[in-house]
Amino acid sequence: MPVSRLLPTEESADLLDLTREIADRHLAPRAGEHETAERFPREVFRTLGRSGLLALPYPVEYGGGGQPYEVYLQVIEEIAIRWASIAVGMSVHALSCFPLAVHGTAAQRERLLPQMLSGDLLGAYCLSEAHAGSDPSAMTSRARRDGDAYVLTGAKAWTTHGGHADFYTVMARTTEDRARGISCFLVPAGTSGLEADPPERKMGLTGSATATMRFDGVRVPRDRLIGQEGQGLAIALEGLDAGRLGIAAVAVGLAQGALDDALAYAQQRETFGRKIIDHQAIAFLLADMEAAVTSARATVLAAARRKDAGLPYSRQASIAKLVATDAAMLVTTEAVQIFGGAGYTRDFPVERYMREAKVMQIFEGTNQIQRMVISRDLARGNPGPVGHVLTAPLQEAHR
Repeated sequence: MPVSRLLPTEESADLLDLTREIADRHLAPRAGEHETAERFPREVFRTLGRSGLLALPYPVEYGGGGQPYEVYLQVIEEIAIRWASIAVGMSVHALSCFPLAVHGTAAQRERLLPQMLSGDLLGAYCLSEAHAGSDPSAMTSRARRDGDAYVLTGAKAWTTHGGHADFYTVMARTTEDRARGISCFLVPAGTSGLEADPPERKMGLTGSATATMRFDGVRVPRDRLIGQEGQGLAIALEGLDAGRLGIAAVAVGLAQGALDDALAYAQQRETFGRKIIDHQAIAFLLADMEAAVTSARATVLAAARRKDAGLPYSRQASIAKLVATDAAMLVTTEAVQIFGGAGYTRDFPVERYMREAKVMQIFEGTNQIQRMVISRDLARGNPGPVGHVLTAPLQEAHR
């Protein structure tokens, strides 16, 4: 049964209907096969790209969909209900476009952004390193000036779409300054010296390729520097706020999918002459799962609306990521419990949902990091949502 949603316009309602149609036709039937085979479904991203779903939060003038985050995240969620790996990939692609879209020059945006948003290209985001995950300022990858170019050396770990992407947004060190010595570059796939290691053997999201990317003297023209030298860490952290909302939406969708399957099973399976949903123990589990999913969705959308209104939302993004991914872990675990022994087999997808949920608490900043972000923001005395009032024009624009 489709999720009941409050959407801002008829256009956005039509967009969600289109998303469900595409997801039901092109994603849901393939998900189990690709995840079992650990096969990257590049053709699915082309389908989404041709439909315009890969470029939703970016300006129409550059080929984007011009959609507010409130709508974009609900599209992500609908995709995740059917196939979490694809929803993660959509979020990562949007994150890969963020530095250029927000911090690129007008000339860079006009020259590069339309092809990145066209749907034909797929992006990857290179920030983490083997010893610089939660602390990106500790990265050691280098970018050395050499005439009219930069030469990149080093390795980037945990790169979603690694080896399959058409472009890589890369953070690399240009000086020794810990906070202001990192710069951002846009590197095309196929550049000499850029190679992908074999993909990681993961617990879940096995249909999503994750690999370490090697930069061995990769020469990048100077006009592929995004923003100013030394601005890379600030760009990365700003982008992660938006990226965390994307992953939070994926987590909500994954949890909704697990809840839907558990509810359907509970309405069919019988024990002691009764459907198991009629046993209070199972009914209350389902009630708690519904409450967790609904609460997580509301938290994610509240943060998205702040972003759309141009208000600070970093703390709210961390709260959304923390709440939604913890909810996904809870709900998928309980879904397995409702299926009983059958849920522990690969005959039903709930065991896969549970494996996929775990990483949601880890990537885009672990949930321990989210607690650090939230608590430090509280300690600084920054106002929460009640500390801001939307002006009348903003209220009208976001109704």
